[in-house]
Amino acid sequence: MYNVGLPSLKPLGANVTHKLGKEFMTNDTLKDLYVEELKDIYSAENQILKALPKMAKAASSEALKAGFEEHLQQTKVQVERLQKIFASLDEAPNGKKCHGMEGLLEEGSEAIEEFDGEVLDAALISAAQRVEHYEMAAYGTVRTYAELLGESKHVSLLAETLQEEKDTDQKLTKLSKKINLDANEGVQDIASKSKASGDKSQKLRQRVA
Repeated sequence: MYNVGLPSLKPLGANVTHKLGKEFMTNDTLKDLYVEELKDIYSAENQILKALPKMAKAASSEALKAGFEEHLQQTKVQVERLQKIFASLDEAPNGKKCHGMEGLLEEGSEAIEEFDGEVLDAALISAAQRVEHYEMAAYGTVRTYAELLGESKHVSLLAETLQEEKDTDQKLTKLSKKINLDANEGVQDIASKSKASGDKSQKLRQRVA
């Protein structure tokens, strides 16, 4: 028989990443994932630092305004904690953008353009709690990774921030009980005044007729 020169077969998956090119190369350790998740959170926190002053300015409730201002100072400390973790890992915190947080904060910006008064305050609380829930999930995840990787100091720092996020969420829930009621009553007052004005106009037209 003739030797047709078929190439020898290599195991499937061997050298695949090389064939696909560097753009498809992936990190494959939990530590790599841990660092990437931390970068995502670092980006998110820095976006929040820029958004909170705008949210505080837009709020009409003094309690809500004070809450946003308090969390701004808290967030600065949270960023410092992340910087300590990156320094211990000998990693740079930059280089990644958190698109999830970008979308959540954009919704908050839209609320500022669309609503006023107590209704705006209710919308701001809604937007802020979505941000808090995102952060709680993110910090819970990286804290678990830190535990698995034996990074006990990281665990303490991340757990401290996670508790702060939970506390902030609870404070927002407490504030929302009154603010949501005020927003609803405000809408009802407007509706009542509008109806009364319409009834008055109708009676006036009837007299003229």
